[in-house]
Amino acid sequence: MRRLTGNLTVELEDVNTGAVEAVAETNMVTNAVNNILGMNPMGLFYKSSGEYDDQLIWNEEMLPICPNMLGGILLFSDAVTEDADNIYLSSANLPVAYASNDVNATANVKRGSMNLTESMALTNGYKFVWEFTPSQGNGTIAAVGITSKQGGANAYGSDVAVKTAFLEIRKNTLDLGVGWLNTLFRAVEVDFEKGKLYSIAYASNTVTISTYRIPVFDIGLNEKLDDTTLTLEDATVLNCGTFQFYGSYTPYGIFFDGKDGYWYGFSNQANSSGDATMLWIRIKKDDFSFTEGSWTLSNAALKAVGSFREESSYPDTQRNAVLRSGYLYVLGYGNNGVYKINVNNQADVTFISFGFTSAAKSIGGSGSCESRLAIIRDLIIGYDFVIDVNDKVTKTFGGTRYGTLATPLFEYKGFLLGWGGSYGNEYRYNYLLTPYLATISNLSQAVVKNADKTMKITYTLTEEEET
Repeated sequence: MRRLTGNLTVELEDVNTGAVEAVAETNMVTNAVNNILGMNPMGLFYKSSGEYDDQLIWNEEMLPICPNMLGGILLFSDAVTEDADNIYLSSANLPVAYASNDVNATANVKRGSMNLTESMALTNGYKFVWEFTPSQGNGTIAAVGITSKQGGANAYGSDVAVKTAFLEIRKNTLDLGVGWLNTLFRAVEVDFEKGKLYSIAYASNTVTISTYRIPVFDIGLNEKLDDTTLTLEDATVLNCGTFQFYGSYTPYGIFFDGKDGYWYGFSNQANSSGDATMLWIRIKKDDFSFTEGSWTLSNAALKAVGSFREESSYPDTQRNAVLRSGYLYVLGYGNNGVYKINVNNQADVTFISFGFTSAAKSIGGSGSCESRLAIIRDLIIGYDFVIDVNDKVTKTFGGTRYGTLATPLFEYKGFLLGWGGSYGNEYRYNYLLTPYLATISNLSQAVVKNADKTMKITYTLTEEEET
């Protein structure tokens, strides 16, 4: 077994006086690389289905490990808990600066450049050197971590670049009947450890919760590694007195995993002004007991939270809302903000203004499946903005981030899974969330980078055999 050690030096030079401020630290190594190379959820690294399925070419994209899987750097304004499983931080501590394994040719002032002359492979490791000009990477720096080259290029988004945090590992063509597609596209939760998929459907004043066995880390004697292998284990039908999906041709409604022991369903029709009416249902996961009701939201102009229509050959879906920490976030009708609604108190409604008018396009492109809001851990992502856990809105460059998803992205240790498609071309998508922390180095004293200073970061990783 090999053990990695790392040494970090941060040098700030005042361009006016020539004075140099330097901080040297060691680092700890997280489980990021071991997770990526040591796990194979749903056999995604095996070529197990369609001949023309897309698969990541690992050489050059991620290998050699340096400077690819480890090829970028993230700088944080707050200290980072030193834990091997602390691979993705809360959005309360988003990177203040970053850099990849190349020269920054964009106008992104948060991003620095790798010194391609001084950075090099060593006999027992790799020496990284990154540089930031006076206008780049300004802010307080309290912690530093190595990430992937993709994560260091754009982190979770900037206002000048469209590079995505989602690295596509696999894209499987779904050769399934529309019934199976509806089941997959209605998935609301995947329990990777237990190998369970939960799919929730509404029809005719009933809500049906279906539990399926899905091979994740083990495979049965009669199972295959594709999405035809779903074994129904339980189906529970709830008869609703109030909750329903509004609409006839297009049923307006969507279900969410509250991550609090409950699933939630919401339904409304878009309204351009006045009050909004929303129907809701809350289902306890343990025993499927439920409560339901109706809200009248004063002076709330909302888009429909979502919709699900069963076409003859493909499902037609839309998502305009996410659920985070007990609050439903719904895009406003005018595309200039989101409404934040307490799922336990309809009077607790806040409008969070973007400060601009969003294009409000689908993050996954246009088609029969569209997703205008997504949530990764505690970060809400839109087409041209992100909203952190403190509800701070940051404008980003508008662009698609992933495929035409019908479902949320289900996460397991940085691996992301979702189903979707467009007009008869349906897929299972697997991504890697790339702005991970492969190392953590807290500075003994935070430093401040400003427009009077350049910054040079030297990070040396070495490996040795453990006895």
